[in-house]
Amino acid sequence: MSPPKTLTADQSQVLIDNLMQNHGTKKQQIKATRNAAMAIVMLETGIRVGELCGLRIDDLWYAGQPVQNLVVRSDIAKNKKDRQIPISRKLAETITLMDEMLWSPKNATSASYAFFATQPSAPLSTRSVERVILKAGKAAFNIEVTPHWLRHTFGSRMMRKTNSRIVQALLGHSSLQSTQIYMHPDMNDLREAIDS
Repeated sequence: MSPPKTLTADQSQVLIDNLMQNHGTKKQQIKATRNAAMAIVMLETGIRVGELCGLRIDDLWYAGQPVQNLVVRSDIAKNKKDRQIPISRKLAETITLMDEMLWSPKNATSASYAFFATQPSAPLSTRSVERVILKAGKAAFNIEVTPHWLRHTFGSRMMRKTNSRIVQALLGHSSLQSTQIYMHPDMNDLREAIDS
């Protein structure tokens, strides 16, 4: 089985920087913030693009602050089971920025969708998110990056830090066999093995 396509830490940052580029108008700044936030959410939680599109504001922002754990609700999870993913500091900062730039100015309610085009009551489609990530990947390094690459990047990163059962729970895999694709060594793993 070939290893999944992933981004390095540097490539992930270049992709985010590319998504954050705007051309000065307030509307463009808001769109750039939203687009970068989508990538950061996927890179920091490993959620699927369909789960991202189903997120509501109160899944990320509650009682005037970022949540400590993202609960991927059963109604949006692929396996129809809730799962919890702790929120990183980077993601908490991104969520705060989303509230300042997008949600509060639109007077969005907690039940509104977190990622929308114009109206908080209508979520972005998975196809729209795919187009945003694809365009940024092409502009950043001339590679056709998909949202699933961001999920794979998270899974591979977590596998280097913890065990497969925890990665399975974070990614919402029904079977451990699905998680095993992240057990591939990369060049850094091989170098560390030789050096040690």
